[in-house]
Amino acid sequence: MRAAITAVNGWVPEYILTNKELEKFVDTTDEWITSRTGINERRILKGEGRGSSEIAANAVNGLLKKRGIGPEEIEVVICATTTPDLQFPATANIVSDMVGMKNAFGFDLNAACSGFLYALVTGSKFIESGQYKKVVIIGVDKMSSIIDYSDRTTCVIFGDGGGAVLLEPDESGMGIIDSILHSDGAGRVHLHQKAGGSVLPASHDTVDAKQHFVYQEGQAVFKFAVTKMADVSAEIMERNQLKAEDVAWLVPHQANKRIIDATAKRMGLGSEKVMLNIQKFGNTTNGTIPLCLWEWENQLHKGDILILAAFGGGFTWGSVYIKWAYDSGK
Repeated sequence: MRAAITAVNGWVPEYILTNKELEKFVDTTDEWITSRTGINERRILKGEGRGSSEIAANAVNGLLKKRGIGPEEIEVVICATTTPDLQFPATANIVSDMVGMKNAFGFDLNAACSGFLYALVTGSKFIESGQYKKVVIIGVDKMSSIIDYSDRTTCVIFGDGGGAVLLEPDESGMGIIDSILHSDGAGRVHLHQKAGGSVLPASHDTVDAKQHFVYQEGQAVFKFAVTKMADVSAEIMERNQLKAEDVAWLVPHQANKRIIDATAKRMGLGSEKVMLNIQKFGNTTNGTIPLCLWEWENQLHKGDILILAAFGGGFTWGSVYIKWAYDSGK
């Protein structure tokens, strides 16, 4: 028995923050952003009291409607997020309450940009155990909540958004076939949020010093990411004796177009087999891969081989080999 994705849905806020608008309040240009990242615009969740749970709840409500099932049928909810509504309780619990998934237990998982893959693999084990039949995996972030919009090295990259998938048992050979996940805590010095945890709790000093925003050493992160994401994608193909012509789609984390291009090249794939929406959503961290699946759903067919790949702070990285379980275009 394998865990198969049987439905997917995404949701992004209405407000669009363009490169041209960023030019007005930070020292950058549309050309500079586009040439280095591939991003033209990103979505931002504006308004008081609106968090990651709102994005996730919209995605899950749409997911259940598409699958034609009620929220009470869901048994497990795993929410991959770097920007939870609260330190506790888990955003998964909040979303479950908002949607009405009253019979599910849930928890959050944080592996930065690789979190959705970690959650997907974790959720698949609940299905494979035979004890659970319907597991919802959410990937969501409101990155605007931890971005310093006076820091041109980070504010141009990130956006808000997310998506969700439903995992159900499959005995026909479809579903999650293999996965490779890695982490290296030594990389934390290059990409992290300095304050807000138990080592450096929030205080007037930490707020004044802007230590609750994303800190990133761009060159170090890029160098590591471009190597590891490509390596792990090639590794899962080699381990499963897959050739480039066998792969229908690469579903990459949308961090930087140059990283995505390098990964596709290493796998021997042309751009026509790469899901790319970084130009309009930016890096939504845990939301990028489910948003890609949502946007390309109508082009997916039963039996299609997908390679999902991601890299994130921590450092974390990984790949997942999936055989798509249904004809989405019908």
